[in-house]
Parts: sequence; C-alpha cells; structure tokens
Amino acid sequence: MRKALQALIKSETPIKEVKFDKNTFEGITQDSRSGIFDLTCTDENENHFIVEMQYGDAPYFVQRMKFYALHKFNAMVKRGKFDYGTLTKIYCVAILANNINPYEHYHNVANLRNEQGELIDTQMTFVTVELDKFASQEVNCKTDLEKLIYTMKTIHTVTQPTQFPQFWSEEWLKVAIDELDSRKMTPDEKASLEILIARNAESVNKEKRQLQKSISNLLGLNLLTVDQIATSLGVSADFVLSVQKQLSNQSTNK
Repeated sequence: MRKALQALIKSETPIKEVKFDKNTFEGITQDSRSGIFDLTCTDENENHFIVEMQYGDAPYFVQRMKFYALHKFNAMVKRGKFDYGTLTKIYCVAILANNINPYEHYHNVANLRNEQGELIDTQMTFVTVELDKFASQEVNCKTDLEKLIYTMKTIHTVTQPTQFPQFWSEEWLKVAIDELDSRKMTPDEKASLEILIARNAESVNKEKRQLQKSISNLLGLNLLTVDQIATSLGVSADFVLSVQKQLSNQSTNK
C-alpha cells in the first residue's frame, strides 16, 4: 500500500507508515449526503488518501471525487482552532476500468492552477488512473506505477505461476498478489471478509436509496431536466431515467 500510494501520487518521498481510517462518513447536516469510501488512510505526516475504484461507466466520477475530497477538507477545518497554512494534504485517487478524461495518458495528476497552467495550490490533489488507456506490455514496465497498473489490469487473466512477470517477485507486489488469494484465508478471515462485504453493500444500498429519494423529489417538482438533475446530484442520466421509470410504473399500478 505504501509503495502503491507513492507511485500513484508520483512522489519521490517514501511513505513510511499508513494508518487505515474509517471508510464511512455521515452528512455534515441532517439533509446532506453521507457516503462510503473504498479506502481512506493517512500517512505518518497526517496526509489523507482517499482511493476510489469504479468498474463500470462513470461519466460524473470527477464530481464524486470532489465531493469526497471536499468533505474530508471540511472535516479537517471543523476540528477547532487551526491555521490554514498547516492543513495537511488530501490526495483523492480514482482507479477506473473505463475512461472519463479527454486525454490520451492513462495517469493524470491535477491541482489548482490558473489559466496559464501555473500551479496555485497543492493542498488538494486529484489523481485518475484509467486502465483502458494503459497499453504497455510486461517488458516495457519499468516504473513502480507501470508495474502497479499492469498488475491491476492483468492479474485476473493469469492462472499459472509460470506466467508471472519477473517484477511480480518484488516484495510489495508479491504480498499484494498473495493477499488476493482468498483460498489461503482461514475460516475466521473468510467470515470477516464476508461481513465486510455485506456492510459495504448495505452502505452502498443506503446511499442509493437516498439518491433515489432525492431524484424522486426533484422529478416531482417538474423544474429540472433529467440532465440537470443528474449533474446536480453527480449521477448518470441513465440512473435518473431508471428512477423516473420506476415512479411511472408505480403510478400505473395504483
């Protein structure tokens, strides 16, 4: 994890320690949205890392990243007396199977910049990795980032140890690959994994129900288009249309 995060944020400074944080959060106000991070952790300098993964299409994933990062920022500010100059960094990392950016490169690091492209602030950094754009072969993977992305994109296709790339013997990748093999888990470890998956699924379902309620309310007002509702809530237009169809079916069946 330490080496993977270092590669993803393109840092030359080694991360010595990673502490995993609570990956669920409540809305700041009673009516605001809560959510669940795929992974959230801090390093030895109290820098925050939010890692999100998306397998399907995610046209508004950048908005989701901003929502998560700004929630973390607000939580830091609300802790009491502080100096803006001492706020630690927030890295919001998105790893996506498909593409969301109109750029050719598979790895993008974004900060606040002016219209000339000059850097203004690095306190909040957004990192996107689009696996579909990564085309490097095993022999061309030299950097830790390339090795990491190659592993993430191909690990599910390898069935025999003889097919392993040479760099998979590096300790940081070897440990990660070994962790993926649930067949080596003890009964207690498997039970813990199943409980974690169930809890995450319930959190996701809760968030989905809240979104559906918000969409239903906005559709009922007849003031916004489907695209406007999708943009305001950070979801796809297809999701809004699916809720609209459900409401229509419910009305017909009454």
